Parts: sequence; structure tokens; C-alpha cells
Amino acid sequence: MANFVLIHGAWHGGWCWTRVAGRLRRRGHVVHAPSMTGMGDRRHLLSRDITFETHVMDFVNTILVERLDDVVLCGHSFGGIVTTAVADRVADRVRGLVFLDAFLARDGQSVFDLSPPWRTAEILEAARLHGDGWTVPPQHFERWVEDPVDRAWVMEMAGPHPLEAMRQPLALTGAGDAIANRTYVVAEHYRPSPFWQFHDALKDDPSWRVTGLPTLHDAMISMPDAVAAILEDAAARPRDG
Repeated sequence: MANFVLIHGAWHGGWCWTRVAGRLRRRGHVVHAPSMTGMGDRRHLLSRDITFETHVMDFVNTILVERLDDVVLCGHSFGGIVTTAVADRVADRVRGLVFLDAFLARDGQSVFDLSPPWRTAEILEAARLHGDGWTVPPQHFERWVEDPVDRAWVMEMAGPHPLEAMRQPLALTGAGDAIANRTYVVAEHYRPSPFWQFHDALKDDPSWRVTGLPTLHDAMISMPDAVAAILEDAAARPRDG
């Protein structure tokens, strides 16, 4: 049995992990997939006060309150930066890290630092025009999932993301560097995307396991069996890689 904490990306919520979580639970694992404050089933809490730190503490406190140890953290998209921050805060409780088509940030970097200028400009313009300057509405669902039924579900469930959480830079102590069990997964059908830069930088690094899935961005929705298998592989590996 393994412990998994699944961290969703921008515009999503814990709902996006339903298929993966169900598969893992049926195999006897413990799975937590909470929604960030203001997102998913917590969308009623959306406010100007939400920052990146708010989202980090959503998951840190899940681990602490549930008394989880030997955890595999998996972050998707924006959730990759959150994953790195959470691992830094509770490094002694983390067994491994999986970045699923996700941002991989260093100390002092934000989502905007790692995104191409055209994408940052697009997000800022969407917030200005349709988010009162402080939220970013969901957009470009065609980049997320291919299946029309799945896309309709995602369009129904997705919600605005607080802009400040994308602006605030990551602050690390370095404690998470001790976690050598690390996996990076790129969505191969999502091009252009800001995530190939991480795949390309890591593909020849022997300290990482790097792979790809033949799908668009929301691999946890379109390929839940493959994502669950990758997570179980990470759980089977020692913390030191």
C-alpha cells in the first residue's frame, strides 16, 4: 500500500483525478486529491486574498493533518510548482515526486518566469478582460483533452484561477533536494507547450526517469491507467532513487 497526494493544475480541481484515484484505491492505496482554495469543490472560497502560498499550504496541511508518511506527490501543470514547494516543506514525509506535464521551477521562479512571453501575455489579457484583473478564466480546452465527451465534462467543471498564485515566485529552503526519486512525464500531443523544455532538459539526466504519454495535456483524464501505473512505479522505488 502506498500514499499518494495528487495536486491538480490551474482551472482544475480535485475532480480531475477521479479516474486515477479510483484505480489506485481499488488496488489498496491511500489517495488524497484535494482542491486548492478557490478551485473545484472549494470554488466558493475564491477571493483576491489567495496566493501561491495558500495553495501550497492546502497540500502541506493535508499531509500533516492526515498524518501521511512515505508520500508520492504528483503535480500536474501549475501543480508542478506547488509540488516542488510542498516537497520542500515536508521533505521528511515524501518518498517520490511525479511531474505530469508540469512546471518544474527553481527557487525564485514563478509560472510566468517559465512560460513563453506569448502565453503570459495571453493570461494577463484574459484576466484584464474577463477576470476583473485578478482571476484568469479557463481557456483553450482543445489543448487539454481530445475526446468530445471528456472535453464537455472539463468545460463544465473548470473554473477561474487566481492570478496572484501565478505571479508569486517559489521560495525554497533546499530540503526537497534530498528526494532523488523523481519522474517527469510529458504529454506528447500537446505542442507547442511550455512543458517540453523540462522534458528536453531532463531526458539525458540519469537522476530522473523521463517518459511521455501519447495524449494532450490532461493525461490523468485521457490515460488514467498509464498515469496510475507511473505513480505505482514511483511508489515502488526508494526515496534515494
